[in-house]
Amino acid sequence: MEWISGLINAYKTNNWMFDVTIILLITSVAFVVWRYFAKNMERLVKMTKTGWDDAIWSSVWLPINWVILTVGLALVASVYAQDQNSALLDYIPLSLTLILTGLIAWAFLRFINGAEERFINQGKDETTVNALGKLMKAAVLVITALGIFQTLGFSISGVLAFGGVGGLVVGMAAKDLLANFFGAFVIYLDRPFKVGDWIRSPDRSIEGTVEHIGWRVTIIRTFDKRPLYVPNAIFSSIAVENPSRMSHRRIYETLGIRYADSQVMASIVSDVKAMLQKHDEIDTTQTMIVNFNGFGSSSMDFFVYTFTKTTNWVHYHEVKQDVLLKIMAIIESYDAEFAFPTQTLHIEGVVPEAKVAPES
Repeated sequence: MEWISGLINAYKTNNWMFDVTIILLITSVAFVVWRYFAKNMERLVKMTKTGWDDAIWSSVWLPINWVILTVGLALVASVYAQDQNSALLDYIPLSLTLILTGLIAWAFLRFINGAEERFINQGKDETTVNALGKLMKAAVLVITALGIFQTLGFSISGVLAFGGVGGLVVGMAAKDLLANFFGAFVIYLDRPFKVGDWIRSPDRSIEGTVEHIGWRVTIIRTFDKRPLYVPNAIFSSIAVENPSRMSHRRIYETLGIRYADSQVMASIVSDVKAMLQKHDEIDTTQTMIVNFNGFGSSSMDFFVYTFTKTTNWVHYHEVKQDVLLKIMAIIESYDAEFAFPTQTLHIEGVVPEAKVAPES
């Protein structure tokens, strides 16, 4: 940055301490003015309806603070090094360029974070937003690294060529890591689940709520509150169920009454079906079956097959409880009883006692 040397030579005096004092004074004034401007600007952006000005402002105001301080310190160091004829004078512009490049990259990263938060607050899919955010952050870091290499005097074409050969070697040595990376990429594209979904796999002992989808592992919180770290490559070779996306929950119960109550079976089945058709929490547009189903060893069985409107796990059990209690009330209204396993024992050679009519 030749403008530093030009600025110093334009206002240079014979007293380097005086020059340093002036530079520090100007830097302090610039910093105070900027802070005052930033405070008022923050108040103004909060008054607007759009949120993008908030994201832009929050991403740049802190890096600009450091830009002012960095430039001031660079001028001070240049004045001192020039007065002392120090060899460090040649490295100060380079160092300042590297620092400013890092501050610019930091501002872009802060903006990406703010944009992610804004999209998530708007109800956008968190998994997709996080994926795009990570890709943009990776692009910023790569461009920044290439800029730094160019500033340091390295040939970008050479760096890219070396990166290609190095990438091949790294890819062969870290195939599992790459498999997990592409597994995460497939998850972001196909979206079989997202953060917050309850998933499970019939092929593996995997069940819980998705907390985070990273580039290497997906974090699942099991129902006993333990974190489960699953490499992303596994999801390309197993079946995954996503109960969070079910449209209904099913009630499927088989109930049995005594053989002594066989004469009221048809009435019980009819009343149970009528009760379900009138129930506010049962979706009558879905399959509904209530039928006498078979003769059990100790009972006459009928089954109930229907779907609830809710998919919430807790509310579903409340609805199911209400349905079962109403079925119980219907059975009891016919003076019938639920059956339970019974046995009648006949002993060979024992004659049952004859009933004797009472004397008149």
